[in-house]
This record gives sequence, C-alpha cells and structure tokens, in this order.
Amino acid sequence: MSVSEAVDTRMSARAFTDQPVDAALVRRILQTAARSPSGGNIQPWNLVVLGGDELARFKALVAEKLRDDPRLEGEGHEYAVYPAGLQDPYRARRFKCAEDMYATMGIPRADKAARYAFIAGNYRFWGAPVAIFTCVDRGMGPPQWSDLGMFLQTVMLLAREAGLHSCAQEIWTNLHRTVGDFISIPPGQMLFCGLALGYRDESHPANTLRTERAPLEEFSSFRGL
Repeated sequence: MSVSEAVDTRMSARAFTDQPVDAALVRRILQTAARSPSGGNIQPWNLVVLGGDELARFKALVAEKLRDDPRLEGEGHEYAVYPAGLQDPYRARRFKCAEDMYATMGIPRADKAARYAFIAGNYRFWGAPVAIFTCVDRGMGPPQWSDLGMFLQTVMLLAREAGLHSCAQEIWTNLHRTVGDFISIPPGQMLFCGLALGYRDESHPANTLRTERAPLEEFSSFRGL
C-alpha cells in the first residue's frame, strides 16, 4: 500500500471484529512510528497498550462506571476537546460529521437515547481487540502536543499498511482518573487520548461513512508558485 492509499483509506472505524491482532505487529507499528517528526528529537509520546485479559478487565471496570454515572460527569476532563464558542466553518463541519454518521444508522436527531447509546461504544473501544492510551508530560507545550499528533497519525497510517483500522478517541479525557489509576499514569503525565486498533467490521453501517474534506482553495493560498 502506498502512503497516498493509506491516507485516503484511513478513517475512524466505529465497529471492529474480534479478530486478534498479532502482538508482534503492534510492536512493529509502534517502533516504526517512533521515526515520526519531533522538534529537538524530544519524542514526547508515552504509551500503554492493553489487550487480552487486561483489556477485558479494564472494559468491565468502565462498564461499572457507566452504570453509576451514565453521562460520565463525575470526573470532569483535563482539557477541552473543542474550544468554547466554536465558530464556523469549524462548527458546521463538526455538526455535519455527526449528522452524517447517525444517518448511516438511521438514528434521527430527536432520538437522544439511541445517539448516546452509540457514542458509549467509545468506552468499549468499539469492540477493537487492542487499546492504546497515549500520555504526554504536563510540562510540554503546543509544539510537543503537535509532535504527539504526528506520531499518532503515523501509527494510524502504518496500521492501514498492515490492513488494520483505528479510531483515535479524545473522549477518554472524561475518564482520565479511572484510566490513570488503571494504567498507573505518573503524576507528571496526563492522558491525551485512546486509540482503538483492529480489523474493521465491514458490515457495520457506521463504517460506510466517508467524511467530507474542504477543497484545497478553501484552506490554502499560493504565492509565487
């Protein structure tokens, strides 16, 4: 698979099969992704990978949390996933993404219960057999967070090269205390996101969504070229 094909076919899969992912493959993907760009070669990413019995134990813990606090409002969050007062065109893009996703499953806007039940799949890693938590030192700034983002993109593209799919999940900041306790995040680090990794369930309608991207002219200008 070419890099272009990996970029074009990468998507946020929201349903996975239970087909196991070889542990050696996961290690190879992460080790190769360590060649991602990093200012000053700081390499600010820290990972914890869960699978097998450990992942099952974690998901059981989260399921219990969901029963006690269905909207997971008890832990708050360590950062805002989206800025307050998000303006257009960004707000419109986010809204359309959500509406298009629910449309694949025939869930109307008025059916809040069904929408919430679907989104709760995040807390099961959408059924993926591998879960990766990414953390960053609290002393790091926006440039290092950018490095972490490039590392994650590299992981997701390498996953596509290997025939896998993924879903990056910032929603886990809502459960940062539970995650931190389970995977023993040091006090000097904070949870950034989770990453579901596995083989995409081709039969699930949510996985048919191909989100739109703005045309080049909307986000770029060229001078002297």
